[in-house]
Amino acid sequence: MAERGGTDLQELLASMEASLSEESFVFCTFPNGSIEALAEHSPLGLFWEQEGLTAILSIENAGKAGVETEPCFRRISLAVHSSLEAVGLTAALSKALAEAGISANVVAAFYHDHIFVPEEKAEAAMTALEELSRSAKAGLG
Repeated sequence: MAERGGTDLQELLASMEASLSEESFVFCTFPNGSIEALAEHSPLGLFWEQEGLTAILSIENAGKAGVETEPCFRRISLAVHSSLEAVGLTAALSKALAEAGISANVVAAFYHDHIFVPEEKAEAAMTALEELSRSAKAGLG
C-alpha cells in the first residue's frame, strides 16, 4: 500500500521543491466526450462535470483534437509528498500566488500537487513559491 504523505503544513512548505514544465497545457471540455475517445490525445488529467468531460491536454495534443489552445498554462509540480488530508497547503500556495497577481489552478494527485499558472506568469509563480518555501524553512529554524 502506498504511503499517505505528510500533513504538517510548515514542514510541507519548507521541504517542497517546485519544478516548471517546459510544455504548455490547456483546459478544454468535451460535452459528449468519452475517455476512450480522448485516449489518443494523451490527456494529462480528466474530470467529469455535469456539463461534460474536462481534459487537460498539451498544446500539441489540443491542436490535434481541434480544440482551443488559449489560454495556455504551464504546470508547476511540487516535489513534496503531501497527504490528500493535509490542511492548508492549497490555501498557502494559492495565497502566495494571489499576492503576486497570479491565478492558480491546483490539481492534487496522490503523490504530488500540481499548479497550472498562466504561461506568461510561470517564472514569477516559481519565484513566489520559492519564497514561500524559504519563509517556511526560516520558520522551522
